[in-house]
Amino acid sequence: MDKLSVYVVEDDESIRTMVVYALNGSGYEAQGFPDSRAFHAAMEQAMPDLILLDIMLPGEDGLSILNQLRSSRRTEHLPVIMLTAKSAEIDKVRGLDLGADDYVSKPFGIMELLSRIRAVARRTVEAGKTSAPEGEIYEYRNIRLDEGGHIVTVDGKEVVLTRKEFHLLSDLLHNQGRVLTRDQIMEQVWGFDYGGATRTVDIHINTLRKKIGDDGSIIQTVRGIGYKIDREGGR
Repeated sequence: MDKLSVYVVEDDESIRTMVVYALNGSGYEAQGFPDSRAFHAAMEQAMPDLILLDIMLPGEDGLSILNQLRSSRRTEHLPVIMLTAKSAEIDKVRGLDLGADDYVSKPFGIMELLSRIRAVARRTVEAGKTSAPEGEIYEYRNIRLDEGGHIVTVDGKEVVLTRKEFHLLSDLLHNQGRVLTRDQIMEQVWGFDYGGATRTVDIHINTLRKKIGDDGSIIQTVRGIGYKIDREGGR
């Protein structure tokens, strides 16, 4: 199996050096960058499989970089783990809102970091490489979702969704008739349970509704619990 490549964007030289050394010693191909300028230059040359991205960076911060990554078709599905200050709860929520796949709070242990990387890689990188070309196809009213092709169309026209939005819609369609709590959605779509980030689910639901033209009758809000899509009208 090819080694997974990891870009480490961290301005603290001691942390950056330690993480890169540990990753390379654990079977990854890691490179470190002190700021957004060096990172963007490297991205023009080669794309990594996963990014470790510090929030507090000189100049352009990590959240701004993450927003750019998620706004580009080239990098919208690239797995990103945010490195955050332990006390900065709001940064964790903002990172998840922008589409981060996970976060690690400083100070962190190398074993914890490696575990988080492996978990994200299983959910994203390796799953994408081993998935079969055929997948489940869901049709509901004017919406068609092709899991194998990772394509969503509304009235026959393709709608561009981020990876999280795609999995969120797929999960709701797969569980038609069932109410999914916000915690269940966090676990199933983001891959971990973080109770403080249920606002992240609401934000992604609202964005998804706008993209698929949902007037509220397709993705239903179950007050105080979560969301669902009824069985009626779909298959």
